[in-house]
Amino acid sequence: MSQNTDAQPQRPGASGQHVAVLGGGSFGTAMAKVLAENGHTVHFWMRDQAQADQIRETGYNTRYMPDVKLEGDIRPTIHLPEAVANAGTVLVAIPSKAFRAVIRENSAAFRDGQIVVSLTKGIEEHGFKLMSEILVEEIPRCRIGVLGGPNLAGEIVSRDLTATTIAAKDPDVRRELQLLLGCEYFRVYANVDVYGVELAGALKNIYAIIAGLASARGLGENAKAMLITRGLAEMSRFAVSLGANPMTFMGLAGVGDLIVTCTSSKSRNFRIGYALGEGKDLDDAVAELGQVAEGIYTLKLVKQKSEAIGIYMPLVRGLHEIMYEGASINAVINSLMMSVQNSDVEFILPRTISQ
Repeated sequence: MSQNTDAQPQRPGASGQHVAVLGGGSFGTAMAKVLAENGHTVHFWMRDQAQADQIRETGYNTRYMPDVKLEGDIRPTIHLPEAVANAGTVLVAIPSKAFRAVIRENSAAFRDGQIVVSLTKGIEEHGFKLMSEILVEEIPRCRIGVLGGPNLAGEIVSRDLTATTIAAKDPDVRRELQLLLGCEYFRVYANVDVYGVELAGALKNIYAIIAGLASARGLGENAKAMLITRGLAEMSRFAVSLGANPMTFMGLAGVGDLIVTCTSSKSRNFRIGYALGEGKDLDDAVAELGQVAEGIYTLKLVKQKSEAIGIYMPLVRGLHEIMYEGASINAVINSLMMSVQNSDVEFILPRTISQ
């Protein structure tokens, strides 16, 4: 069983830590802001020199957070080895498609025992690898963790009350992240189920697209609640078959993250689904968003994997038919409503069908 704790360690004293944040997108920017305001020195890596110069000179990351002033000791750089050189902890917020390439290219820059935590909620196409698994393969000498939970970047930078989960086998990694990030508006809970926390974060993006689509089509509140809870059943069934702890899905990384991404227009995946529900095609929806929506990529991988291992995932199958097979939204909804009425809560009653 996962070992969550309500205990919030006290912040360290006046001396700050050197922390690296890799990735200049919305969530990387949000974490850099939290860390800097907590008194730490943040080495903030991004690919774009103009973006780095702008943050250094003005304190604004206008592409992703145009209205947010970044204050404190934030040091933007386009040189990744420079960013991680003096950092005790490295937070990685690089999109999943580029994740391995960036880490592999710079693997020599990481030190023995350095804490490296993935913030990326996605899955690598080849081998169905999660980001923590990529880190273990590419920089095995480091101590690995993942961050997950209902963490909309726009609310974090506004200092709205937020909680997250740090999952790591090493208790020192969990403790260090609680100390680095914990503050009056950002609580950090702990978990040991790295795989479950990370897989929950990737899977919920699929159901956020479905929720956005349902919202655009004017489905009622009952229907939205049904989709969220059936999504939770579906994602937990899939994850547990791959070794995750079912209790993880009752926590922040599971139901917590699922609720926020399925109900908020601030969620990128929800917005993709909403655009689809309005009748836009996928390419136009992505172009309109202007940012990476991981659920688009995750959907294909999860459908393939679920079919390969024989896990029943009707919502995944239905969304795939809409997005990639030309099926009408109404036809898929009708099909879902006419499917077998099965057990409500996973792991309590046996399923009557296997596919």
